[in-house]
Amino acid sequence: MLILVTGATGKVGRHLITALLDRPRFSQARIRALCHNRVLDPTERLTILKGSIADRAVAESAIAGASHVVHLATCKETPADVMDVTVKGLFWLLEAFRTSPTARQFILIGGDAAVGHFFYPHEGPITEATPHRAYPGCYALSKVLEEVMIEQYAIQYGMNACCLRAPWIMEKDDFKHSLSFGDDVFGGPDWKTFFAPDEARRYAEAQAVPLLRDGNGRPVKRNFVHVSDLVSAILKAIDNPRAGRRRFNISMDRPVDYGEVASYLKRTRGLPSVDVPSHFHSTWLDNSKAKYLLDWQPEYDLEKLIDQAWQYERPPSDPRIVWYPG
Repeated sequence: MLILVTGATGKVGRHLITALLDRPRFSQARIRALCHNRVLDPTERLTILKGSIADRAVAESAIAGASHVVHLATCKETPADVMDVTVKGLFWLLEAFRTSPTARQFILIGGDAAVGHFFYPHEGPITEATPHRAYPGCYALSKVLEEVMIEQYAIQYGMNACCLRAPWIMEKDDFKHSLSFGDDVFGGPDWKTFFAPDEARRYAEAQAVPLLRDGNGRPVKRNFVHVSDLVSAILKAIDNPRAGRRRFNISMDRPVDYGEVASYLKRTRGLPSVDVPSHFHSTWLDNSKAKYLLDWQPEYDLEKLIDQAWQYERPPSDPRIVWYPG
């Protein structure tokens, strides 16, 4: 078994490779890490290939001899790169994979941007059958195209391919910084932009928590997953016959409710909250298909997500750096 991991130096890639090297089930597996801007240190079972999947020769070299692919490489809102890397790069990987004599399984890690995240209203839970609805921007469009491409390759060529669709992926103190009114905010919304600079500064100093509300004034529900839960789902999918040619939502059992976040942090840490009116909508990723077919179960709920983020002490050797693109 030779497992190719693209986007290997990212948040998910690093955790996945560690798990593959540590788990007894994969003790005989070799891992090939495809790296782009950064590199990992090779080991006896881990080899490194450097380059961009936008280059057909790199994609073909990466696939050569591989039995499994876990495809993590992507771009964010980078219009100059996103089509070459996310779309053409996936195309080159799929083309090489479908003709490879060693190929057994291709796993794509998708994202809830493909179904509109919290930009659109939904009448019920988002299932794997919910139509694609990209929100404005190139990143969401690329996530739709990824899912369509992997599905069509399975139809056209009978490839053993599946998609694990993840929402916002958390680790360490990510969730704490996702709620910051300061310049250290992680991801979006950028809470300080909703208020005048002096007001936002006061909220940051008070460690206030944003309570995001929809157009009707109700707390917004938004989907998250911890990186360890996503990695456990990937491991469950590898060589699982019930994963073949299917799409799975991989998320917490319940979405994060900003009202519940504010209440819990007030109760446990005495932090104030600030109402943030918005045009966003609540969403609920239904993960029952993954639980039923993959026998997968997330370990993180809201309280565990919050407690870990607030208890985490980041060492000087691990500064907060967000690398985009990958």
